[in-house]
Amino acid sequence: MKIHFLDKWRTRRPDRSTAVLASAFESDPEGVGELFGECDLLRSQADAAGLELDDTVASLSGLDQLLPRWRDDPELLPWLGNDAGLYLGTVVVRTVSGASWRLRSDGVPLVRLESGREIPVVQAGLDWAANGAPGLSQVYAEAAED
Repeated sequence: MKIHFLDKWRTRRPDRSTAVLASAFESDPEGVGELFGECDLLRSQADAAGLELDDTVASLSGLDQLLPRWRDDPELLPWLGNDAGLYLGTVVVRTVSGASWRLRSDGVPLVRLESGREIPVVQAGLDWAANGAPGLSQVYAEAAED
C-alpha cells in the first residue's frame, strides 16, 4: 500500500510502519478510512479530465471511461493505481451495506463485505490502472451483489 506521507517513513522503518498503521486503524478505523478516501493524485487526474469524484458509483464509471494517459508514465502508474483502489474501497464502504475496511497482516487495506468475502481493492486499482480491466465499476457491481 502506498500512502504518500508514509512512504518515506516506511523506507526508513519498514518493520514499524505496518504496526503504526495497524495501531492507528485499531484506534480510529473511521479516521483511517477517511485518509484512504483522500486519493489526491487520482482526484487531480480526474479533475484535469473534467470528472468530479464524489464518492459515488457513477464516479467509478466515469473513471473507467478516462483515457489512460498515466500508462505512459511508469512512475505515475503504481501511485495512481493505488489511489484508484483506495477510492474504489471508499465508494464500496460508503455505499454497500455491511462493508468495512480491514488491514491484512502486512498492512494492505482490504474491504470486507457483510458475507465475509474480502476484496483486495488496492490490487484491483493497480490492475485497472495498468490494464483497464477489470473496470472499477465492475468490481463495485460484484461487491454490491455479494
